[in-house]
Amino acid sequence: MPKKFIKRIMPDHQTIRNHKHLRLFGGLLLDPNLWHLNRRSVAGAFAVGLFMAFVPVPFQMVLAAAAAIPLRVNLPLSVGLVWITNPITMPPIFYGTYKLGAWLMGIPPRPFHFELSFTWLAHQLGAIWQPFLLGCFVAGVISAVIGYGAIRLLWRWHVVKAYHQRKHQRYLRKNQEIPSK
Repeated sequence: MPKKFIKRIMPDHQTIRNHKHLRLFGGLLLDPNLWHLNRRSVAGAFAVGLFMAFVPVPFQMVLAAAAAIPLRVNLPLSVGLVWITNPITMPPIFYGTYKLGAWLMGIPPRPFHFELSFTWLAHQLGAIWQPFLLGCFVAGVISAVIGYGAIRLLWRWHVVKAYHQRKHQRYLRKNQEIPSK
């Protein structure tokens, strides 16, 4: 089931290969391991995508692709998962990472009012960059580890469940073929 569901929601290989930002990887995108759907590649893709989602830079998709290629994990999933931090979710997520970093550093979070301007960004980021980046790194690592482990466990659970269902079906077929006395 996870494999069928993931295949249904993933874009096809040509769409990813022809993406304007991913064309710079050229022939590296031809590696078939980047497109496989197995427990290792999907779990690795979740780890890469979730970690890169917390990297506070533009073009997170390119960073996710750059990490997925040498790690040989599923490229479309890695690239797609960075959209967890999208323009709508980014402010609360990054504010939470700032508060996490401030808590880890043992400093009180500074109150600020968000404005979407370069002046605000240059002024405020200079004062909060250390706890912000620390919080982003810690949240990225934690989400990557949890995502990797959760996918491995869910995939394993599904495989074991399917095995037991097949075993039960074989048992039922075997007992139906034997006539009762």
